[in-house]
Amino acid sequence: MTKKIVFLTNPIHPEIHAELETVARVVVSPSTSDLDLIAGAESASVIVVRHPLPPALFERASQLVGVLRHGAGVDMVPIDVASQHHIAVGNAPGANARTVAEFAVGQMLALAHKSAAINMKIRTEGWGQARAMADQGFDLAGKRVGLVGVGAIGQAVAKICHAGFGMEVIGYRPSGRPSLDIIESVSLEQIFSDSDFVVLACPLNDQTRGLINRSLLESMQSTACLINVARGAVVDQEALVDVLVAKKIAGAALDVFTQQPLPASSPLYRLDHVLLSPHMAGITDDSLKAVGASVAAQVKQLLRGELPEHLVNRSHSAEILVRLRQLLKRD
Repeated sequence: MTKKIVFLTNPIHPEIHAELETVARVVVSPSTSDLDLIAGAESASVIVVRHPLPPALFERASQLVGVLRHGAGVDMVPIDVASQHHIAVGNAPGANARTVAEFAVGQMLALAHKSAAINMKIRTEGWGQARAMADQGFDLAGKRVGLVGVGAIGQAVAKICHAGFGMEVIGYRPSGRPSLDIIESVSLEQIFSDSDFVVLACPLNDQTRGLINRSLLESMQSTACLINVARGAVVDQEALVDVLVAKKIAGAALDVFTQQPLPASSPLYRLDHVLLSPHMAGITDDSLKAVGASVAAQVKQLLRGELPEHLVNRSHSAEILVRLRQLLKRD
């Protein structure tokens, strides 16, 4: 029997790549252009996604039984189109939640203690000038963190902040009440008006796109900071830039943007109270192994004729399973 093809839009952790090669032929796309992605998908049984897929891909992928997102957010996959073609869409929810949470809390600490500015000051102006900034910092203990999104990432942030720093935690969940007792459920407006730190950790979907508007941003306290480890499109980025340029809030840590990479012309680069990172909050060696292990397990499920454990388009399960088994039976 000819080995099935698992097509990777981008390279994955070498250990996980090697594991997949025990059950399939693994092909890595030469680039993330639409043409290369579509060409690679034509003979693939499963696609592992780390780059947005063009909807047109599904018209050409006649052997495709599943698309697995290497991560939790599925905004890179046109789920409706996949469902129309009876193709399973899965993800790896929670696999890198602790990594993202650690990153968010690390950025909170850096903002609170002015770490980036002081690091630059000591290198460029000297010890005394840098030390003079020390009393501009503040402790996390006793402060309030507001979470927009209290899924796996938000809950991990809440536990670290509550148990580690004695912070008060409030949360807003677009899809319902938080399920963790240490998180007080409040309105979105209260998150922004009452928090010392606002952490965005919600998925990007029709409900959250543009959720954080100018009015909310301008309602923040002048001493507050915003941390975005969700998606850039959750925020009105133009409004956020205006608020930061005017220094209406104390700072921000931004890992995601409406356009990625962030254009060199962005005024965000010139703001010393803003920490910038290249969409890396969920990426460490450990997290890539954890996410990859979840994906590899689901690849194996699909190739055995089973639905993946974390099926996203579950309402189409019956049709997906019929097509999956028909395609596998041909071999």
